[in-house]
Amino acid sequence: MAVRSAAWHVPESSLDVPELPELASLGESERRTCLALGIESVRADDSLNPAALGELAAREALERAGLPARDLGGLIVVEPRAPETLLSSEATRLQHLLGAERAVTFSVGGLGCVSITPALLAARGLLCADRDLGDVLVVHGSKPAGPGRYRHPVTVNGDGGQALLLSACAPGRHGGPDAAVPRDAGAGSMGTSSAPVPVRLLDIVQETNGEHWDLFHVEYRDRPTGEWREACRDTTTYSFRLAMESRSRLSGLLEGLLERNGLKPGDVRGYVSQNLSAAGFTFTEESLGIRLMEVCRDNLRRLGHLGPNDVFLNLYTAIERGELSEGDHAVLINVSPVAAWSVLLVGIGTHAETGAHAQ
Repeated sequence: MAVRSAAWHVPESSLDVPELPELASLGESERRTCLALGIESVRADDSLNPAALGELAAREALERAGLPARDLGGLIVVEPRAPETLLSSEATRLQHLLGAERAVTFSVGGLGCVSITPALLAARGLLCADRDLGDVLVVHGSKPAGPGRYRHPVTVNGDGGQALLLSACAPGRHGGPDAAVPRDAGAGSMGTSSAPVPVRLLDIVQETNGEHWDLFHVEYRDRPTGEWREACRDTTTYSFRLAMESRSRLSGLLEGLLERNGLKPGDVRGYVSQNLSAAGFTFTEESLGIRLMEVCRDNLRRLGHLGPNDVFLNLYTAIERGELSEGDHAVLINVSPVAAWSVLLVGIGTHAETGAHAQ
């Protein structure tokens, strides 16, 4: 698969983390933890719900590709943390807003930050199953479930929309290598890259452990939205037990991913992960014996956590800065406390395919 076009929308308005309203109600220990995450500010706009954030990013991605929404073959929506209504469809809502009436449309989710991975797997399945389908758009609008943005002891959530327009790489068909070049990969007010750079998704691996399915949760029944609070069932499990399992899982996934694609660690130009905390970056680096690209810390500092949108935003920011270029390979690392783990191998440039599992 190739990313034909990629776009993000982040609000212009921002909140400084030390000024978050919920900090006043926290204990001293929780407050110290929040201020030590390495996040200085997050983008926020209460007038934009997840659907609106996703729609803005989707329209930009389609415009950059010069593709009318009516020509989309598929639309996959990574479901929001909290839908506005029950029993309704966020996916077909976005389909209607965009005018993508021909697109095979559905939503995926349930894996927190890692939910982008099953969306990509589903897109790959559609593209392989129907060679006449056309491009598939994967969209997500990231916004906190409740009024608070601090998730103790994990991160601070910002607002942001993401859209990835995906094409099959088979030569001679629409969306092949020459067509599958993303245009300027900007994000709202975040700037744009000066030249298109192809990005190919070469391999995807994912694992889950349902034992931690409710480690983080929001009790919402019979409660006003203003009283919704995300709670951690057991902070010790999160900080130690899950951390040790993540070390083992990620090490195995990364080793297997590189081996089956005929690559060695030194063949990877850059590693990016989701943006949770500065300490989380250090843990990932020490666990895997790698160095994450500095763009991760930069985006964490100014944007906070954008859920499933983090890894591709970090990737494209690195490309925009010229830190990744033709022929490079990069690895995208995602972890969710539900618990789920995924590792993606991407190639930069028109001829970046490698290994038996390249897509």
